Amino acid sequence: MTEFGQLLFGGDYNPDQWLHQPDVLVEDIRLMKLASVNCVSLGIFAWAALEPEEGRFEFAWLDDVIERLHANGISINLATPSGAKPVWMALKYPEIRRVNSLGQRDPQRTRHNHCWTSPVYREKVRIINTKLSERYGKHPGVILWHLSNEYGGECFCDLCFAEFRKWLKARYKTIDSLNRAYWAAFWSHTVGDWDEITYIDESVHGLKLDWQRFTSDRCVDFIRHEIAAIRAGGSDRPVTTNMMSFFPGLNYWDQAPLLDIVSQDAYPCWHGDRPDSDIACETAFVYDFFRSLKHGNPWLLMESTPTNVNWRPVSRPKQPGMLRLSGLQAIAHGSTSVMYFQWRKGQGGSEKFHGAMVDHVGHENTRSFQEAIKLGADLAAMSKVATARTKSDVAIVFDWDSLWAVNNSQNQQNTHKNYQDTCYSFYRPFWKQGVAVDVIDSHGDFDQYKLVIAPMLHLIKPGVAERLQQFVQQGGTLVGTYLTGQVNEKDLCFTTGFPGPLRSLFGVWAEETDVSSWAWSQSVSAAVGNRLGLTGSYAAREFCDVIHLESGQALATYESEFYAGGPALTVNPTGSGNAYYVASRNEERFQDDFIHGLLSSLGIQGVLGAKLPAGVSATRRENGESTFTFLMNFNPTPVEIALPTGKSVTLPAFGCEVLETKK
Repeated sequence: MTEFGQLLFGGDYNPDQWLHQPDVLVEDIRLMKLASVNCVSLGIFAWAALEPEEGRFEFAWLDDVIERLHANGISINLATPSGAKPVWMALKYPEIRRVNSLGQRDPQRTRHNHCWTSPVYREKVRIINTKLSERYGKHPGVILWHLSNEYGGECFCDLCFAEFRKWLKARYKTIDSLNRAYWAAFWSHTVGDWDEITYIDESVHGLKLDWQRFTSDRCVDFIRHEIAAIRAGGSDRPVTTNMMSFFPGLNYWDQAPLLDIVSQDAYPCWHGDRPDSDIACETAFVYDFFRSLKHGNPWLLMESTPTNVNWRPVSRPKQPGMLRLSGLQAIAHGSTSVMYFQWRKGQGGSEKFHGAMVDHVGHENTRSFQEAIKLGADLAAMSKVATARTKSDVAIVFDWDSLWAVNNSQNQQNTHKNYQDTCYSFYRPFWKQGVAVDVIDSHGDFDQYKLVIAPMLHLIKPGVAERLQQFVQQGGTLVGTYLTGQVNEKDLCFTTGFPGPLRSLFGVWAEETDVSSWAWSQSVSAAVGNRLGLTGSYAAREFCDVIHLESGQALATYESEFYAGGPALTVNPTGSGNAYYVASRNEERFQDDFIHGLLSSLGIQGVLGAKLPAGVSATRRENGESTFTFLMNFNPTPVEIALPTGKSVTLPAFGCEVLETKK
């Protein structure tokens, strides 16, 4: 568990871009103190300034910056610079540049363009990381290591394919086992030797899935390499790296164990074409995932924007109040920081119009900076929240293998698979009712929860079905959906009937799947007197499993098509618990009623114990001394909220109130 004794406030700081104007650093420190900034991320893309030519290192400027910041009470989250290599390195060592899927080597451009396998690049990273660690790793002002920046991408060079073949050999042992795992006889994709694996044919789903796993594992291995260099330099400071929501390219469940604390870059599209309350709910889902990555321990909001971004088709600034509200939302969901990209706007480059705490005008007399001053003061006064945690009786499973496998598959509906959105659709009713939710891996601990929801658990890894069976047998409530239990860990279809190894647990057989189109729509009707209190008819769309009851009981049925009257929602009592199967993708009203029924049956209540006004969320963090209740209004108009004490609180537009209750 990593704690800093306070909530961190600050952002990405790039003084290497202003070395030609020494007065800027002096003014930056004045403004940082004015805004109660207590931490900055330093040196993220500074490799060219640290090593302007091979073997010549320039640390004097960084020495000066670190000493000045520390002297003024500002801590440093010191970065390794591997996210953007210098030009001289890319030209002298072309092998470190990535190769695309067509075998073409990339030129030196943009960032995140290096090969994770390259021995040359790894050696250069080892040298710079070790030197930074030796020089600054025990400095009292350096409290954290920021590994690279937003790891991502893939490389198809010969070096990577050589490592991929080693990875496959370790996984399958023999070429015959690999061919069987890939069902390689289809379209004559059988290979006779490991060296014949030189291209990722996406029609071979097992191969594509393994490449995604391998790419994620390459990143994990590179992270290990970066950490090893820091430790070799003598620093024992904690390490983190900034992740990107549910980034599809990397499995964050595998990265998290390597890190002392996880961090997230969040750029919600506030004030766009959709209600801000919708954006707030989706953002909360992501934040609860990061809170769960380290089992409820603190996470860091490493990047956000105080105003606008510059890379969307339309990038609006945050309206008055949203800077504070969006920052406190992260704290409400377990973060111990509000950090921004960036501290000061640059004069050039692709992000020169990206939001920053200090605008091009360079002073504090801007609306956003004045709001930042207020937020900084709020966070300084809330330091006790840093040790508070969130307790939850509910978990939603988010499984990267299922995400990859269902996206790779070619099934009845290839335009709206929407794995992440489906997980979110089950999260939304809890957010509306102020019920805390953990987001866990399929290998996570189910037993600590009363309710586990596993949407579209398409791929079932070994041991998962048995653990879910045990969870329900011992009194847990499980919810599964359409497209569940269709393939094994090799992406081969189960031949025992869907939902595969979960068929007996759910007590249904999913014979086939119908899919909606422009020509027709489906609906489901609640059974009279069903145990969850569902009533009336609900619209269904996109996926409709045609299922047969075995030991399950129908709680709702389809209203049309050849399977009219067939079960659409079922429950199968097992041991002391229950397993529910939601056979169709249903409208939001169904999700609300279904989840409300489950919560009522399990005795799970929200933070306030009552229904929240639309667009308002409520969360709770607790430590040994106090309970902190966050009430957040994501509406552009004021809202009055009734409290359990009988009193009420009126929140202004985009307002937030934090209530502390002593234990």
